[in-house]
Amino acid sequence: MMGRFAALGFAVLLSACASTPTVNIDFDPAANFSRFRTYSWMARPDGAGSPLMQQRIVDGIDSRLQAKGWKLVPNGDVHVAAHVSTSERQSFNTTYTSVGYLGWGGFGPPAPNSSRTTVDTFEVGTLVVDMFDGSRKQAIWRGTASGTLDSDPARMTALLQAALDKMFAGFPPGSTPAK
Repeated sequence: MMGRFAALGFAVLLSACASTPTVNIDFDPAANFSRFRTYSWMARPDGAGSPLMQQRIVDGIDSRLQAKGWKLVPNGDVHVAAHVSTSERQSFNTTYTSVGYLGWGGFGPPAPNSSRTTVDTFEVGTLVVDMFDGSRKQAIWRGTASGTLDSDPARMTALLQAALDKMFAGFPPGSTPAK
């Protein structure tokens, strides 16, 4: 009985890992993030599908920046741009079957093998958030999140929130990441 629970727990863990977005961060180590207090949008997310998802992305980024003490103003210290791209990917799964050996007792020539290949097509989305120093006009931070898209808006919103949480966990650079 305990083995079944362990197997179920492992399966749930694997499915959670599979749906967790991959997040990468890069930043200019020479940028002094402690002097930035305001931000403005220079490009809102395009390619996000629906206007509702675009608004969820903007709201999610706004809430995380504002939680760090930054304020949204018309011409901020930092200019933020977000972009979304999608691509279709395929996964090929092949299974092989064989009935064993011909002849009595398993001796003789091998039986004919057969194989079956299935193709799974899925869509991968990538969210890119760039930040630029408004006075120097130079890139200072980039966060990217990639994951398999879901057709259910509630699950997509949950994936987006998880991606933004990971993306902004250690923001601004030099701060302690949230656990």
